[in-house]
Amino acid sequence: MADWVTISALATAGGTLVLAGATFASVRSANRAARVAEQSLLVGLRPLLMPSRLDDPEQKVGFVDDKWFHLRGGGATAEATDDAVYLAISLRNSGSGVAVLHGWHFDPERMLGRDSHAPLEAFSRLTRDLYIAPNDIGFWQGAFRDPSTHRFQTARDAVASRTALTVEVLYGDLEGGQRTITRYALTPRDNGNWIAGVVRHWSLDRSGPR
Repeated sequence: MADWVTISALATAGGTLVLAGATFASVRSANRAARVAEQSLLVGLRPLLMPSRLDDPEQKVGFVDDKWFHLRGGGATAEATDDAVYLAISLRNSGSGVAVLHGWHFDPERMLGRDSHAPLEAFSRLTRDLYIAPNDIGFWQGAFRDPSTHRFQTARDAVASRTALTVEVLYGDLEGGQRTITRYALTPRDNGNWIAGVVRHWSLDRSGPR
């Protein structure tokens, strides 16, 4: 004779197991969809700073002491006096989000792509906010102003000798995320100008492409 109590219990357990499986699949699918949506949102906010193109317009860059430079497309400037060392790079935002520049680090020699970037605590904070809109040009600028420091003397000597220099720029999106460090090489030209080239990008808040 059939034990209907046992059959009913087994049927209930089976139904519960099926329901649990369906719920798990649904939750996993929802999580996957949420991750895809989040990734799409981040891509829409992500900046990527490259040297501007050679045919991009010239930009006029001023410093607080009323020192002015004209940056050509794809160009940079490096000038040293007894009181200050001036640096600037003409940039283009090739990403899809606004770039907010945070800080910078200087090396008095050419650094290769296989070398790691400088530690974050070694970066100098910008003294004013710099923004570069998507698919538009802008600039980075920095200066050394204390002649008594070793950093000033090292930068002044490197600029005066017109050797290849390295500048790393720290920036992120408008929401304060997706921080990126991009390394630029500044190479002197025979006509007294400098040209900028990108060496490598590092993503600080997500897995890198390498």
